[in-house]
Amino acid sequence: MDHSTNGDASKCPFMQGAITTTEKTVTDWWPNTLNLDILHQQDAKTNPLGADFDYLEELKKLDVEALKKDVHDFMTDSQDWWPADWGHYGGLMIRMAWHAAGSYRLADGRGGGGTGNQRFAPLNSWPDNASLDKARRLLWPIKKKYGNKVSWADLIILAGTIAYESMGLKTYGFAFGRPDIWHPEKDVYWGAEKEWLAPSDERYANVEQPDTMENPLAAVQMGLIYVNPEGVNGVSDPLKTAAQVRETFKRMAMNDEETVALTAGGHTVGKTHGNGDASILGPDPESAGIEEQGLGWSNPHKSGKGKYTVTSGLEGAWTTNPTKWDNGFFEMLFNHEWELRKSPAGAHQWEPIEIKEEDKPVDVEDLTTKHNPMMTDADMAMKVDPIYREISLKYMNDFEAFSDAFARAWFKLTHRDMGPKDRWFGPDVPQEDLIWQDPVPKGNYNYDVEAVKSKINSTDLTISELVSTAWDSARTYRGSDFRGGANGARIRLEPQNKWEANEPAQLQKVLAVLEPIAAEFNISVADTIVIAGNLGVEKAIQNAGMNVSVPFAPGRGDATQEMTDVASFESLEPVADGFRNYQKKDYVVSPEELLLDKTQLLGLTAAEMTVLVGGMRVIGTNYGGTKHGVFTDNEGALTNDFFVNLTDMIYEWKSLDNGIYEIKNRNTGEVKFTATRVDLVFGSNSILRAYSELYAQDDSKEKMVTDFVAAWTKVMNANRFDI
Repeated sequence: MDHSTNGDASKCPFMQGAITTTEKTVTDWWPNTLNLDILHQQDAKTNPLGADFDYLEELKKLDVEALKKDVHDFMTDSQDWWPADWGHYGGLMIRMAWHAAGSYRLADGRGGGGTGNQRFAPLNSWPDNASLDKARRLLWPIKKKYGNKVSWADLIILAGTIAYESMGLKTYGFAFGRPDIWHPEKDVYWGAEKEWLAPSDERYANVEQPDTMENPLAAVQMGLIYVNPEGVNGVSDPLKTAAQVRETFKRMAMNDEETVALTAGGHTVGKTHGNGDASILGPDPESAGIEEQGLGWSNPHKSGKGKYTVTSGLEGAWTTNPTKWDNGFFEMLFNHEWELRKSPAGAHQWEPIEIKEEDKPVDVEDLTTKHNPMMTDADMAMKVDPIYREISLKYMNDFEAFSDAFARAWFKLTHRDMGPKDRWFGPDVPQEDLIWQDPVPKGNYNYDVEAVKSKINSTDLTISELVSTAWDSARTYRGSDFRGGANGARIRLEPQNKWEANEPAQLQKVLAVLEPIAAEFNISVADTIVIAGNLGVEKAIQNAGMNVSVPFAPGRGDATQEMTDVASFESLEPVADGFRNYQKKDYVVSPEELLLDKTQLLGLTAAEMTVLVGGMRVIGTNYGGTKHGVFTDNEGALTNDFFVNLTDMIYEWKSLDNGIYEIKNRNTGEVKFTATRVDLVFGSNSILRAYSELYAQDDSKEKMVTDFVAAWTKVMNANRFDI
């Protein structure tokens, strides 16, 4: 076969070459098309371990104590190719774990250390993650040794936790159970900026008001984990920085005490690196040449490592003993006066005006040389902000209280996105139930489900009420951080029982019927709500002339108000739910894009989304009982009418310019149906239309029902980590 390029070396001789070129994609050519890629992330084809791989089963084979010992030993086994500061890798490992977990944000539950996503772009190449490529490479021999019995995600967080133990902290605990992903998480929105570290103004309505930061973002600039260490937009002002710190940590579900503990505890050990010229660093890992083998930020200055390492550009340690867990941070901060200076790399940092030689930290290589300590603008915020200052002084005067507060806050930081304790594994899992885990008591697994169903069937609740209430209870689930869902029945508690999307009046009517039934059978309200929803679906199937049972797994429990962190649950409130044709108000993002976001968080595929929307429309579950998208004359029956009428060319569609569309009979001019954008996208988008045409076929009536039941059951069981 002739592989010649016929004299033109700029063209690939293979058609497949287009895959690696800059050829325009579909969304480049048609930027307004609905991009379904968010629903196709982490496709099974990207996972080399295969569909039968079960990480929990592999964890059961893990010798946890041997792994922990190896990680402990590793901390002081300095490697010449990337030497440890002061002979201890603790500071580097803590920063790696911190920056993995610290990308979590409460608004949508995305980010965090639960997937090992730090291995992939964009996180592996964020400016704030400089040198963490070295940290992961240092851990590779341990990962290689234990193989599939420990994920990268678990190992990264474990390394940070053991680093603290190695330096003297009594940690709160540790849980394994973070399976790895094998592809970048392209569904995470990190901001609209087109360059790293673009000014904060781009993600704030008013940078002077931190709460105006664009949701769901938490970090103040593109490529940072939290705030700019040199101050707001690089201009030092600790009070302004304090306001940004408070908002950023709030968006990570941390209160002021946790924020102070984490800031101080994170900077009790380790150092910053800026002894050189940041402008001469090589490209980040994702941009580096192939010979760099996945490493980035090569430094040509002298050794380019050790004392000459350049990462943040700031230079120095915070404490006198940066490899020891002690109260040195607060003592250094409050026992000295500070002034702004510049690091060798030109970064703004705070240094003490006057300090005794014995209080200075030693050089990372030459233990006979000492240097000034330093503080960032965020560190100084702990001293100048009145609330942070009071907490800091309390911790400075009570080292035990500080150590306990930090250990708990570190555990929360590194486990926040893991979900309930049912997903945790290992001998060091704490026994205490923590409110941020959204604890749910175990329910009753053994009772007569059919008897409960019969009792509900004897009430006057409608199909729409039964199905809508069960859906509203379950739809809060987020696969991003495993929160929400039907288990716990928090729909009956604050704040969910007041949410507009849950139609409080109808909800109270349904609960008034179902709660006594739950009490009569000594089962949870959570199970009762799902049984009721399943009954509604079965009745709709019967109305369509078929008999299909909806699978049910008992055992849900009921959370109490005391088990519910009201403030953090506010972030789960639906602002839109295309499955019920609900939208709280108009947004910059289109209704169909909001539907995709909800679908991805629920863990559904595009096909499952399609069949659920079509089925719920004809069942009659629209918010407020609207008829938009109810493309049927037989409402309350689970038919394929939505798809049949959507694809029938006897109809034409006209926009009314208010987000609503009329569907008219071409022959008579009669307005037959009305619809929203969410309804019509299933006919306009080429991929979704292909699914719609499948379900509209004459031979798809049964498939429509079986696929709907499977997708429905998937949502009802989404947070059943006990089964």
